[in-house]
Amino acid sequence: MEASWIEHRRGRDRELLGWITPRGDKFVPISLLGHELSGPLDWDEAEQTLDNTGLGYLNGVWLLDTDGGTIRVRITEVTPERIRVITDNFGAIDVPYEEIILGFPAPKALRPA
Repeated sequence: MEASWIEHRRGRDRELLGWITPRGDKFVPISLLGHELSGPLDWDEAEQTLDNTGLGYLNGVWLLDTDGGTIRVRITEVTPERIRVITDNFGAIDVPYEEIILGFPAPKALRPA
């Protein structure tokens, strides 16, 4: 996370949705994964982009490219220090899984399924 990033929180529950960073006289919305969601916008547009994006993109299955191939994973934790994923257990509580710690921002190897 860069020092210039300004937190943007959801109004109703103050949940962190991402950040907004200055770019010239405009602003760029940054997702919780540390990726730019658009090019430079007016402040209100950057906030609206984060509000519209929400947190839903963190749910569901993601793909992670590894040395052994591409695996299905689910995101379990996102912080400005790391991103924690587990191998997809298909929603079963009795299926073994592997936990993988990724750096922040999320590497290009992690992508939506």
